[in-house]
Amino acid sequence: MKHFLFVLLLVGISTAPTTQAADFSVVSASVQPKMVKIYGAGGIRGLEGYQSGFLISGEGHILTVWSYVLDTDYITVTLDDGRKFQGEIIGADPRLEIAVLKIDTDGLDAFKLGDAVSVAPGARILTFSNLFKIATGDEPNSVLHGIVAATTPLNARRGAFKTTYKGSVYVLDAITNNPGAAGGALTNRNGELAGLLGKELRNSQNGTWLNYAVPIQELTSAVKDILAGRTRPRSLDEDAIRPEIPHTLKTLGLQLVPDVLAKTPPFIDSVTADSEAEKNGIRPDDLILYLNDRRIDSCSTLRSELELIDQIDDVTLVIQRDDELIEFVLQGK
Repeated sequence: MKHFLFVLLLVGISTAPTTQAADFSVVSASVQPKMVKIYGAGGIRGLEGYQSGFLISGEGHILTVWSYVLDTDYITVTLDDGRKFQGEIIGADPRLEIAVLKIDTDGLDAFKLGDAVSVAPGARILTFSNLFKIATGDEPNSVLHGIVAATTPLNARRGAFKTTYKGSVYVLDAITNNPGAAGGALTNRNGELAGLLGKELRNSQNGTWLNYAVPIQELTSAVKDILAGRTRPRSLDEDAIRPEIPHTLKTLGLQLVPDVLAKTPPFIDSVTADSEAEKNGIRPDDLILYLNDRRIDSCSTLRSELELIDQIDDVTLVIQRDDELIEFVLQGK
């Protein structure tokens, strides 16, 4: 059914008046160089190994969605002109489900986040993405047109779990909830950036597929923090100051799952009785995402970051428990 509606939209584009088609082609030509195709993990059990993204700097910074596609050491980014680069994740914010990638090149045409616009319900919009991996080289991204049906807080789920982001979204009258669309760009009819196309989700109340985009204004602050390195683990800096008596997992009362992979997710295996962690309500199976506002992507990163925090200082953890994000402040000694 989704595919059928997608065809209808394409037919709608092809039958538009000639004057509108000319304007459309000019706008599309201005946006396409800012779009990228992203290839990574996936390809099994119906998980597509591709998604979309768009350039936010001439130096090769790319905004996209955080997903399993990025869960690999080999991310390939294809530009509009067909050039391919290896993408590096320089930061992510799971609370917003976004990631910023970097490719080693410059002089690129890019969107400026500071110039992003808002679109009101009823506004006519365009979406740009690599739907169904139709574009693999220098072919243009797919373009759909539609309207903003509503602006509302996101109430959605992926499988049995609700999404962590529950902020404002644009609900779209355009079929964007298909493989490859996630991470694409929402623009107004002039090609000005307005939003980031979201992942394939269902409405939590009635189970229908959602076509939506997150307003850029909801993401700008987090993206700036990532670009400035404010979420980057301090343990990556050689000149980071190390206290004489640092925190450890033991001082907090935490034990993680066995660290058997290069990047074993920092799930909590057990919590020590009467510890700071237990007093604050931390539980086994909680997943640690942030430590003092620094992104934690593995058990080893968590241990390394704790080595930089004095035992007398408080420790702030952001954990994911099922579909909730919870912040805990553990008191120092």
